[in-house]
Amino acid sequence: MARILAAGILVGILDGLFAIALYVVALKVTTPVRLFQSIASAVLGPDSFQGGLLTAGLGLLLHFTVAHAWSAVYFLALRVSPLFRCLVAAPARAVVVGMAYGILVWLVMDLVAIPMTRTRPTPVTARSFLYVLVGHMFVVGLPIALVIRPRHVGTP
Repeated sequence: MARILAAGILVGILDGLFAIALYVVALKVTTPVRLFQSIASAVLGPDSFQGGLLTAGLGLLLHFTVAHAWSAVYFLALRVSPLFRCLVAAPARAVVVGMAYGILVWLVMDLVAIPMTRTRPTPVTARSFLYVLVGHMFVVGLPIALVIRPRHVGTP
C-alpha cells in the first residue's frame, strides 16, 4: 500500500509539472489554474471554469486520484500475474515495461476514459497528443514501474 501511495504522489507531481511545462510554458495555451479546472470539467462540465481556485483544487484532487488509481492497477497486475512479476524483476525490463505502461495509460485515458466524461479528449491529430504520449512514458509509466517493483521475483 505504501508503494501505491508513493507512486501516486510521485506521478501526480511529475505529471502535473509536465502538464504545466507543456501547456502553460511551452505551448502557452492556458494557465495553471485553468489547466486544473479543465481536469475538474470532467465531472463539472464547462461550469468548472467559473469556479476559481475551488474548481482548480478539485481538478488537482482528481489528478492525484487518477495517478493513484493507475499505480494501484499496476500493483494489482503484479499481484495477480507471476509472469508479469518475473518480467519486471530486472531493472532494465522494468524500465521498458514502465514506459510501455505510460503509453497504455495515456491511450486508455484519452481514447476510453475521457470520452465518458463531460470534457473532450485530445484529438490524435493535435500537436500536443504526441508530446503527452511520450511524456506519459517518462512521468507516469516509468515512475510507477520503478516505485512498484517486486521486491523478489515471487512477490509483488
